[in-house]
Amino acid sequence: MRFTVDRLDHVVLTVRDIEVSSSWYQRVLGMEREEYGRHNRTALKFGGQKLNLRPEGRDGWETAEYATCGSSDLCFITAVASEDVVEHLRECGVGVTEGPVARLGALGPITSVYCRDPDGNLIEIASYQG
Repeated sequence: MRFTVDRLDHVVLTVRDIEVSSSWYQRVLGMEREEYGRHNRTALKFGGQKLNLRPEGRDGWETAEYATCGSSDLCFITAVASEDVVEHLRECGVGVTEGPVARLGALGPITSVYCRDPDGNLIEIASYQG
């Protein structure tokens, strides 16, 4: 039987410090923190998806063979203009590494702004509206 994938449900990020990473994603990207499971795991919810945060070196998780902090590139879509994203990042004390720049997203042209999270992951914040 053949099938197709509909969407991403969640991504697991390996992080050095759950509290530092959770705070950053809540403050900078407006995500909602959620504790779940019998081991009090941490997730950050946004839209219909979530990021699960896996503490570096923590046993008991099925994960990538070489899961390490700072090895991810993630693109998040927002409904605000890139200039507003840049201003918000500056207000949060987050440096912009590149942008706004034109890129191509899954649904067509996007305008992207890049920064890094506390673990060094590359974070792209993009808008389809320019």
